[in-house]
Amino acid sequence: MARRFLYLVAVAIAAVIAAAIALSLWSREATQIAFVPRGAFVAQPQLADNAYQDPAMWYSRPGIGTGDPARYQPAVEGPAKVAEDSDVPGFAVFFVPPTSYIKVDGNWNAALNDRATDERARLFLRGLASPFNPADEIWAPRYRQAAAGAFLTDRPEAQQAIDAAYADVRQAFRFFVDSIDSGKPIVLAGHSQGAAHVLRLLREEVAGTPLARRIVATYAPGWPISVEHDLPALPIPACASAQQTGCLLAWSAFAEGGDPVMVMERYHATPGLDGQPRGTGPILCVNPLTGGTGGSAPAGANLGTLVPDSALTRGRLVPGAVPARCGDGGLLYIGDPPAMGEGVLPGGNYHVYDIPLFWANLQRDVVTRVKAWTASRS
Repeated sequence: MARRFLYLVAVAIAAVIAAAIALSLWSREATQIAFVPRGAFVAQPQLADNAYQDPAMWYSRPGIGTGDPARYQPAVEGPAKVAEDSDVPGFAVFFVPPTSYIKVDGNWNAALNDRATDERARLFLRGLASPFNPADEIWAPRYRQAAAGAFLTDRPEAQQAIDAAYADVRQAFRFFVDSIDSGKPIVLAGHSQGAAHVLRLLREEVAGTPLARRIVATYAPGWPISVEHDLPALPIPACASAQQTGCLLAWSAFAEGGDPVMVMERYHATPGLDGQPRGTGPILCVNPLTGGTGGSAPAGANLGTLVPDSALTRGRLVPGAVPARCGDGGLLYIGDPPAMGEGVLPGGNYHVYDIPLFWANLQRDVVTRVKAWTASRS
């Protein structure tokens, strides 16, 4: 099992390194050539209405057992804290995986039988969805995600691919809602492309419905949200405190002094959810160490960062590893670059580690909000 995990980590890291080299050495135009599919968009057949009844359409869901990647529990080093409260109310998590489809083979969307994409997705879920494992239900769907290059171009095929990926996510979400107990509290979460799809679910499936009252919180790290042009168009506010419910958490982690130019150029060039240019305004930063918008917290407030070992076979929770400070532009700065392995992108961009950097705090955060939500309805 350890060797298989090492293989999966190596595959994922190789993909990250390839992207990092491209971003650091090539121009924006050359990066698009390298990662944007060159063929026309070809729509894949629509999924059957009952597609998500099949357990094989889920990376995580009730009943999978020991093979569920979202149930991964890292080892604890020293005084690192994990949520061991036996009095956690029942709640369900819908987690949308990030991009793990990086092929440039002419297809704008992954196929459901793409083994490499699936293996990367399962690996990512071990580090990204596992903080939510106090939930009695975690659901993470397979979906025909858009290629990484779809987020690097203005070509119309890119939006078609993103829309096609979202259609799968929406279908999975509707099955999830129909499958859990009526009235059960819900946590929505995703990272990167997954975060973008979760935000769209909020607008199109949750806003103005009875379901809105059941949303404990939405976690959307790794996707820049404009304070001026995106946030007002969403049906929930940013989280102002750790006790608040029905609110949104988002951040993008960089080392102190990091250079976000490659990320922010694309962000500034795309319209916000209100249809207006985002411009150079700040992005949303909810500090994962405090649970509130803006501000800073020292490394001592970090209950445990999920750090991979040198062999890349397992991870351990290390307390006090990194601080967190929301900068003026909304990026989340984590002090001097911590040693997290080969997944750090150029410019001190810790995108791959947006969640693992604050693993134990996020686990506590979701438990705190679920308890607050439940208490408010007692």
